[in-house]
Amino acid sequence: MARPLFRRKLDLSKGKIELVHGSGGKASAQLFEEVFLPSFRNPALERGDDSADLSLGGRIVVATDGHVVSPLFFPGGDIGYLSVHGTINDVACGGAIPHAITVGFIIEEGFPLADLNRIAASMGAAAREANVAIVAGDTKVVERGNCDGVFITTTGIGTVPDSIENPPRADRPEPGDKILISGPIGEHGVTILAAREDLPLATPSKSDTAPLHRMAQSILHAAPGTKTLRDPTRGGLATAINEICRSSGTGAQLVESAIPIKPPVASACEVLGVDPLYLANEGKLIAIVPANEADAALDAMRAGPHGEGATEIGEIIRDPHGFVQIETALGGKRMVDWLVGDPLPRIC
Repeated sequence: MARPLFRRKLDLSKGKIELVHGSGGKASAQLFEEVFLPSFRNPALERGDDSADLSLGGRIVVATDGHVVSPLFFPGGDIGYLSVHGTINDVACGGAIPHAITVGFIIEEGFPLADLNRIAASMGAAAREANVAIVAGDTKVVERGNCDGVFITTTGIGTVPDSIENPPRADRPEPGDKILISGPIGEHGVTILAAREDLPLATPSKSDTAPLHRMAQSILHAAPGTKTLRDPTRGGLATAINEICRSSGTGAQLVESAIPIKPPVASACEVLGVDPLYLANEGKLIAIVPANEADAALDAMRAGPHGEGATEIGEIIRDPHGFVQIETALGGKRMVDWLVGDPLPRIC
């Protein structure tokens, strides 16, 4: 019988992260075995290698994301859920079914083990819900004051089904294509702002963080001509549409009255002087589809749990300058530029 490697278990209720936990030695192994492995458990991870051998065929989509949200825990989620959902959604917007995630942690000395265990549990729950395995990772610990609790970097890997001949790309939209959004915007941004500043909102908001890969596949099968899928995270809806227009050499015409915004978000934005078009979303999907497939795409969105508020919000237009404009509620038009500066850092 093998001799136990650890003399005593970690105190997951009161213990703290120490520099030795990032040394690569026995303490690092204990952190892996008692915090991460129970939450992420799968055959690839249990082998204990520095890499994972995955059997993936066909076209592969890879996406990498960093997560530095502050605060770490907020209504509707935490950095753990956010890191998994954000990576899944980036892979899904490439037309792929996500299969695996790798994760890197940078943790501050003194960080509570209870909080780290909670974050790991959230990541494991989010991955299992999405049928995605967390297959490899790394942990580093830095001196107190050189990090803000914990930062997480994730890489997602997925494959594009053979049935999808033309995966969505940012350079494919053409004039006449319709712009769809899967639901109300701005919820995540307002939630983080309220939690960070302890704002007493009349009606509390919660983050919309959610996995969107099943919705994405439904859209692509219902509307095979789909040009682009994009999750409007940092920079919000406005920046995402500007990015797409720049890549495709087109412009866009949005309709302000058609863009769904929940009353608590609208009220908070009015009080704070924030434009909801620039607020981050973590559970919303933009789809740009041919006009004759818009209804089918909307039906696919609305059929799932995260797309009940799906609607058409504008169309792609011919514009050599790549401008995005919006028709206001008063009937006028104004330009919608890229996000300038960073009015709300550490949003995801």
